[in-house]
Amino acid sequence: MSPAAATIPAAHLPDPHVCEQARLSRDPRFDGLFFTAVTSTRIYCRPVCPAPTPKRENITYYGNAAAAEAAGFRPCLRCRPELSPGDGALRRGDATVARALKLIDEGALAEQPLAALAERVGIGERQLRRLFVERLGAAPIGVHGTRRLLFAKQLLTETTLPITQVALAAGFGSLRRFNSTFLEAYRMAPRDLRKRPSARADEALTLRLGYRPPYDFAAMLAFLRGRALPGVEVVDESSYARVFGPIDAPGWLRVSAWPGGEHALKLELHGAQPARLLEFVTKLRRMFDLDADPQAIAAALSTCPRLQPLLAKQPGLRLPSGWDGFEIAVRAVIGQQVSVAAARTVAARLAQRYGEALPVPFAAGLDPPGLTHLFPTPLALADADLTTIGLTRARAATVRAVAQALLDGRVDFKTERTLDDFAARWVALSGIGPWTAQYIAMRALGHPDAFPAEDLVLQRAASDDGTRLTAKALGARAQAWRPWRAYAVMHLWRDSMPAAKPAPTARKTK
Repeated sequence: MSPAAATIPAAHLPDPHVCEQARLSRDPRFDGLFFTAVTSTRIYCRPVCPAPTPKRENITYYGNAAAAEAAGFRPCLRCRPELSPGDGALRRGDATVARALKLIDEGALAEQPLAALAERVGIGERQLRRLFVERLGAAPIGVHGTRRLLFAKQLLTETTLPITQVALAAGFGSLRRFNSTFLEAYRMAPRDLRKRPSARADEALTLRLGYRPPYDFAAMLAFLRGRALPGVEVVDESSYARVFGPIDAPGWLRVSAWPGGEHALKLELHGAQPARLLEFVTKLRRMFDLDADPQAIAAALSTCPRLQPLLAKQPGLRLPSGWDGFEIAVRAVIGQQVSVAAARTVAARLAQRYGEALPVPFAAGLDPPGLTHLFPTPLALADADLTTIGLTRARAATVRAVAQALLDGRVDFKTERTLDDFAARWVALSGIGPWTAQYIAMRALGHPDAFPAEDLVLQRAASDDGTRLTAKALGARAQAWRPWRAYAVMHLWRDSMPAAKPAPTARKTK
């Protein structure tokens, strides 16, 4: 065992007895929360691995794949560790390691040194490396390397992409470097894992996106369906679809349940460039909240008598995020103090008038039909006269201010920002109040602790007797829900609305 792996504290794993019971019962609720390394074979597995269970004396538990690989173990070819969900507790929130992990997931170490990553999260390079070893059992570069190799392994196993494109998708600058790194880490060449011939250029790419149960995909689709933007998105009872740019090389995607009851979603990508595949997968995992740990969230929120029955009723409710931060921000402004339906109508007009129309042959061949436009860019809206689509002068000015602020760099959606820093930057813009800033943090960043305390529906829904709490009183009550306040918001919003209607949008801004 390497020194880095040996130093990982047991506190960052589930209790050893819990790990043992989860391994023996193949409990999917623990998938991705720990890995079982077998010393006799030098292979590590997910707790749900269908292979015969090894002897307890031959097992070492690790909290993540990078730690297992740092200790010299190889991923199991049967249970495929690359399919396990990430540890949402480590990757979310404002802790230094969480922000650094999110940056690594976005490719921060692909082209920049560790010193640049450390600077972005506000600490020294040595301290960041020490935190990673203490928390994860692997250095940042090891986490980055394991991530891209496991993604390459998934592409080699599940798709028919040429190996040169797999190397590019996984962030390798050359095929030779990819082949040597893969062989050194996994003791097999990439071509030895490939079971199918290469795909045609126009063939759809299908990937599994795993999650930890329970997961209420129907509730996720219901939320997104109520806000689906005509021309940009199509959401039906079983899937979510949308277009993506750039306009000179557009594509589209669809997300649905994986057949057969497997704990995974099915991603179909059409027209995606190989270099953007990992970016898209990372974005969709956040959008559909696939790395959340329902047990940890429920444990924190179930201490509240108001939330207990809601958690029991819908244990798989997740936090729906969005595809694009600017799109979410614009729609949040449009939705200030109006209904979801009204906001959707105006947003649809905006997309049709200022978004770029897809090439006719591309749009005509889409399945499902109805995808016709890309959402407008900040540049397209910075000087647009938005009163012509039904926005008030004040709200139109706010949308333009948001677009210009993004172009100027005064606001952004950078992963390294804390919630307080993010909200403060947005509230500094005219027309953006605390509600809007927190709502954007929820939907654009998927921040688990974002909390729009000014929301009138939330103030009433959180009350024990149906009276409306003040924003201050609600904020004080919600302190006990940290760091998962956004999940409490989703439960309370959903409980406050009739079953046939989605949750509300904006209620109050400055």
